[in-house]
Amino acid sequence: MTDWRINPVPGRGLRRVNGGELALLLQISRGGRHQVIAELELTPAEAESLHAALCYALGEQPPPPDAHECRRPVRYPGGRQRY
Repeated sequence: MTDWRINPVPGRGLRRVNGGELALLLQISRGGRHQVIAELELTPAEAESLHAALCYALGEQPPPPDAHECRRPVRYPGGRQRY
């Protein structure tokens, strides 16, 4: 593994660009030193695919108390708990 790191830029959320695409600013650093800020652009289909993959990967872990509502369990009458 290298000493390169890519993280979301603190305080900068996801935003819409180019008529519907989504953009997330990423901070790229190496050896603990800031190198550059880059923008990750996703089409709605790419964003949905990433969302589904993340939900699948997080599915076995209980959501933290401040989790977004899509990660909170939903209880269906007479049914099992689902996320």
